[in-house]
Amino acid sequence: MQAYELDRPERLRAHLACTRQLYQPLADGQGTLRWQRLNADDERPFVVPAEPPVFSAKAFFFAEREALFRYENGQFIPLPPAVHPQVLFGLAACDLTAVAYQDRFFASDPHYQARRAATLLVGVDCAHSCRHGFCAMMDSGPEVRPHTADLILCPLEQRWLLLVASEPGEQALTGLALQPAPADWARQRDAQALQVAVEQGEQTEIALGCAALNGETVDSQTWEALGLRCLGCSGCTSVCPTCSCFAPLQQPGVAGGVVQERVWDSCLYQGFQKEASGHNPSATPGQRVQRFWYHKFGDDFRQRFGRDGCVGCGRCDAVCPGGIGVHQVMKRIGQP
Repeated sequence: MQAYELDRPERLRAHLACTRQLYQPLADGQGTLRWQRLNADDERPFVVPAEPPVFSAKAFFFAEREALFRYENGQFIPLPPAVHPQVLFGLAACDLTAVAYQDRFFASDPHYQARRAATLLVGVDCAHSCRHGFCAMMDSGPEVRPHTADLILCPLEQRWLLLVASEPGEQALTGLALQPAPADWARQRDAQALQVAVEQGEQTEIALGCAALNGETVDSQTWEALGLRCLGCSGCTSVCPTCSCFAPLQQPGVAGGVVQERVWDSCLYQGFQKEASGHNPSATPGQRVQRFWYHKFGDDFRQRFGRDGCVGCGRCDAVCPGGIGVHQVMKRIGQP
């Protein structure tokens, strides 16, 4: 990767915002980080968030609700999304890994791919661990993986590095004056990543829980006990950056016909897997909770996608009102 010194990340941000719609996680005034649009002349300082934003970047590509096509007069009429060149500025390594995961899931989806192709991803290395994070264990951070971003910001003590990780990233820097980074930049970056991994600890409960889940040593009573604490609120699936469940929805068209929409759904909803015959393979809360966590850590999904479905962001721990986020569940099922 090419490496440059960067005096201020705000200068890079302004440069990119001149030709693209730029979004960055910012405080919403209520103590929560959310993705918000910034203009090129915005002078607010860029600060690496201590915690990830409530919602990941998946909605930029996998819309929460969108029309796919219209059926009218015996014809299927595609309804492609309106896309604009955009940049997501300040993505953490775990969220970038999740975008790469979704890229594979939606590889043949034209709506997702149209938005994805129009987006420049600017990642940022984590200098400290977030409260619930375990990205080091899940091989998704704390440093940004080169194949997941176009540009990478790296905060090192009192200076910034800018790494170029793709051809679109290099092209985006045209016209921006930059100086080469010092020769030892890689050593400094590796040392910082190691320190963050030490802060996160060994995460023994995650390892034990994954082993029990894939070894099928967790009895149904344990899953049902966990299921009783699930409120079916879909909080975890909404904030999880790799969740991709959706449902079809048909609406009458304005000029007649039918519009086929796609809306976010959740495998933790009671009717998600219910069949037309009335049979439901996930009829109980425990079965649904088991299915959700097998999707995140199951060997079958790892073989299909090349990695686990969990990237270690810890959002489920932060939002679950029933107290069955990843650490609590893995600790419970991993008990001997």
